[in-house]
Amino acid sequence: MPASLVASAHAGLERSCGDWVRSRGPVGGVELLQAWFNERAFSPHRHDTYGIGVTDAGVQTFEYRGAVERSLPGQVAVLHPDEKHDGRPGTADGFGYHIVYVAPELIARALRDVVGRPTPLPFLREPVLASEQLARAVSSAFESDLEPLARDTLVVRLAEGLLCGDASLPKASVPCLDQRGLARARDCLDSTSSVVRSSVLERVSGLSRYALSRQFRALYGTSPYRYSLLRRLDFARERLRSDDQLADVALAAGFADQAHFTRMFKAAYGMPPQRYRTLQSCARWS
Repeated sequence: MPASLVASAHAGLERSCGDWVRSRGPVGGVELLQAWFNERAFSPHRHDTYGIGVTDAGVQTFEYRGAVERSLPGQVAVLHPDEKHDGRPGTADGFGYHIVYVAPELIARALRDVVGRPTPLPFLREPVLASEQLARAVSSAFESDLEPLARDTLVVRLAEGLLCGDASLPKASVPCLDQRGLARARDCLDSTSSVVRSSVLERVSGLSRYALSRQFRALYGTSPYRYSLLRRLDFARERLRSDDQLADVALAAGFADQAHFTRMFKAAYGMPPQRYRTLQSCARWS
């Protein structure tokens, strides 16, 4: 979710119930977690994934690689696979953050397409950094409900961001565009109002999911996920002209439920679907 929404969610929940954690996944090697802690958050532990998080409020303090690290609001903390760390507030005011856990094998696969050949996993010597690239990627993950194409876009963006933090690795290559394959992928997305799986676009385009994600954005200015989402919302807007229940429109457009549909519709058009329907019914072309 956008940083402003993350911050407001933290403020409301922190006042109402103190410490809290909410998560989604893991799905396809990706897990999302958002939390607020007034007291000690975690004892020393380790993950088999990358943990890439953004501090939303307060001071996030943790022991990592034998040092005490502090992350301030807007900063990014990168925890590498199998490295021990803990977590606690750095002040009496508590801290909030949102974080993506992603399987290292996904990062490795994405890097193969980003760089153009197999490459070692990125290693960031500084665990806390100011990276708008990574911060935007992490926050965007909380908008998508972990749909397949959204996961592909997220993994590529995280891989590119991590690559920028490791000067020992080669830089990202400029994608060579397979315009015919990309056009087939776009036509596939145009032809359905359902959620499209990554394997379908791989088969249609002849490209790997991560190469497709990079090339599609380079050619069409948006990701396959975003393109698919807007086509589904176009379909939903047409259905709003009918008397169908909003829940039925949501399902027909491939959304998990009416709440998911409403959230995506409002993010795209600035108003919920019911208000859009009401305003549309008040106006007719002369």
